[in-house]
Amino acid sequence: MIYKSLLKPIIFQKDAEEAHDLALKISSATNTSPLLQELASILYGGGKNVEKQFWGLNFRNPIGLAAGFDKNGTTPKAMEALGFGFVEIGSITAQSSHGNPKPRAFRLPEDKSLINRMGLNNEGADKIVERLKHHNLSIPLGINIAKTNDSSIHGNAAISDYVYSYEKARTVADYVTINISCPNTGEGKTFEDPDILKSLLDEINPSGNSVPTLVKFSVDTEIKALRKLVEICESFNIDGYVATNTSSQREYLNTKSSILSSIGNGGLSGSAISVKSDEVVSNLYAMLKGSKPIIGVGGVDSIESAQRKVDAGADLLQIYTGLVYEGPGLIRKLKNGVNFR
Repeated sequence: MIYKSLLKPIIFQKDAEEAHDLALKISSATNTSPLLQELASILYGGGKNVEKQFWGLNFRNPIGLAAGFDKNGTTPKAMEALGFGFVEIGSITAQSSHGNPKPRAFRLPEDKSLINRMGLNNEGADKIVERLKHHNLSIPLGINIAKTNDSSIHGNAAISDYVYSYEKARTVADYVTINISCPNTGEGKTFEDPDILKSLLDEINPSGNSVPTLVKFSVDTEIKALRKLVEICESFNIDGYVATNTSSQREYLNTKSSILSSIGNGGLSGSAISVKSDEVVSNLYAMLKGSKPIIGVGGVDSIESAQRKVDAGADLLQIYTGLVYEGPGLIRKLKNGVNFR
């Protein structure tokens, strides 16, 4: 109630990235202050904790923070205080990057969604991992990795770029998520290309590492392509999957086409991709026959949307855009209202 009645009207007067930066600033301050963590826990923590165990890790509850909010690992303790059962940092890349030119983040209030083309802005794997060495969390920490946003890095160099981030991340992460839907080269290919994915996983060698390794798919991945990608991942004994990343498509939106045109390209997240994301989760669950854990993410902003993800086959859930529109109270609401398998 505090968020929707008092904070949200003020925050929404700022543009989407300015609001995000403000939220990060407050969360980062909370991250270093036991007093603010206690206050956050009193205001937003609590609720029912349904413990889950996957990959030898204990999840206090199945609601996690999705990658994208905290790219630099400055807020994990704050997120724990808010009641999350796990946190995923990133995407981080081997080299630091300022990302794409601004403006690069936009709200679609009529659709309870966002469009962003941030461009993987982050401080780079070395600095972020060094910061996370001292995180001292009591909930699992995931790190999401991607290729450095530089189109001149391609071929074997692109794979080496990914591997560097993976090797750094696995020294501090409880699990690592390989984000394969970000651009690979200037020619527009991504690591969702089967041959490129195979080469990447061959170099990473996830089955030879003790850290659980997950792969994150785009919401736009068609079922035939998804089946092929899963087949490759399973041949490398990938430990689990994250479904889904954002969408480049603009289907079924209430926002005026003129506004969408003025915004331009970027990844669509939030309520607008919820059903499509559910379909990917369902297809993934059917292919795996329940043999590997699935983290469901994409349009989770209510008990109803969260329950659909779980019923489709998700074992854990992540939220981000839902927090923008519903506030931190969403965490406790989901913990109390969703029936997990």
